[in-house]
Amino acid sequence: MITSRALGVGSTPGKMSAPGSYQAAAGPSSVPTAPPSYEETVSVNSYYPTPPAPMPGPATGLMTGPDGKGMNPPGYYTQPVPVPNANAIAVQTVYVQQPISFFDRPVQMCCPSCNKMIVTQLSYNAGALTWLSCGSLCLLGCIAGCCFIPFCVDALQDVDHYCPNCKALLGTYKRL
Repeated sequence: MITSRALGVGSTPGKMSAPGSYQAAAGPSSVPTAPPSYEETVSVNSYYPTPPAPMPGPATGLMTGPDGKGMNPPGYYTQPVPVPNANAIAVQTVYVQQPISFFDRPVQMCCPSCNKMIVTQLSYNAGALTWLSCGSLCLLGCIAGCCFIPFCVDALQDVDHYCPNCKALLGTYKRL
């Protein structure tokens, strides 16, 4: 049971007790009166060994600083080495490149051969549309050499995409 005196009420008429000063209730209590000190908390949660206390006497391992004065080397602590787990699972990240659609324009992509970011170089080759255009012009009467004009027009030819670094063929755009 907490009395009015334990709450700081009515101890002196017109005066209140100072904030933060609490009085324990009369009788046995299992609640601690104060929180643990910093040293107690640190020693309970300490995972690393504490450095040994310096020994009196001549200093060993004395180093000379830049100004010629002696200084002790700083103490270094290493983290504990993790114990290898026999049931550990190795995780490997695999990057899958989305399929790229090749058209009649250069494409920026990562070359699968040399793994560099590149812009493809284009090469034009005669394809089905080129030969069909040539044949249709020939049937229309362009026999004097005008039927070969489709071989000079890039818009009628197939397009090969090459890597400028390793010269690998990356893809082909066929018009037909």
